[in-house]
Amino acid sequence: MIVTTAGRTNEEMIGIAKRVAGELGVSYIAREKRSIPFIQQDSNQDVLVVGKNRLEIYPIKGEEPIFFHPNSAMFRMKRVMRGEDDPFLQAANLSFGDSILDCTLGLGSDSILASFVTGKAGRVTALEGNKYLYYLLKAGLQSWDTGIAEMNEAMKSIDVKHDTFESFLETCPAESFDIVYFDPMFEERIDESNGIKGLRTYAMYSKLNTEIIVNAKRVAKKRVVLKDHWKSEQFEKYGFSVIKRKTSKFHFGVIDV
Repeated sequence: MIVTTAGRTNEEMIGIAKRVAGELGVSYIAREKRSIPFIQQDSNQDVLVVGKNRLEIYPIKGEEPIFFHPNSAMFRMKRVMRGEDDPFLQAANLSFGDSILDCTLGLGSDSILASFVTGKAGRVTALEGNKYLYYLLKAGLQSWDTGIAEMNEAMKSIDVKHDTFESFLETCPAESFDIVYFDPMFEERIDESNGIKGLRTYAMYSKLNTEIIVNAKRVAKKRVVLKDHWKSEQFEKYGFSVIKRKTSKFHFGVIDV
């Protein structure tokens, strides 16, 4: 990974890009009007671009950049604010003051919604094992202005940690979260948003196993939740009760503890 600025930049953005490179422990290079494909080809590395409003990762083997945008969380939150249901919230049975461990942060949509619902009295901890995605998501959640004060507050309240769920669950005391939530990358590919397609390049493809599920049940006070493709064998394998959704390609599974 190398860090550079957007095509149109200034001294302030150059300074920020150098700081980002330093925090990630990678090299900064001046943009000098070069295209991203040229820089990728010249360096044979992925490129993180520091723009005015966001960070973008351009994988050398990817077709699309990866960036944080709370678009799906925004329309989901607006529906919830109107009193409509959300499948994730129903499966997790979240309420004000609850604590949740999101073991697979992704682009943050579920964590944002969880933070909004659990409120100031709640606690949302989200894990990302890839350090570049961790950095991108942590920065985006802290800085993005949605124009909705409640959503901005919800995003900033999420405690994002650079860790894998395998190692983090090992360190958690018993019953330290109300809900433990898994949303791994599906083994079955489905039609996806551009953001998720890009995310696949950097995603951690950790698989669940019996030890992880046992640990999750130890850590959860109330419920362990799994989101997976409707064809997934993991629901039955690990004892999840499936909440089937006829119009969706993914279901939720729950284990009440």
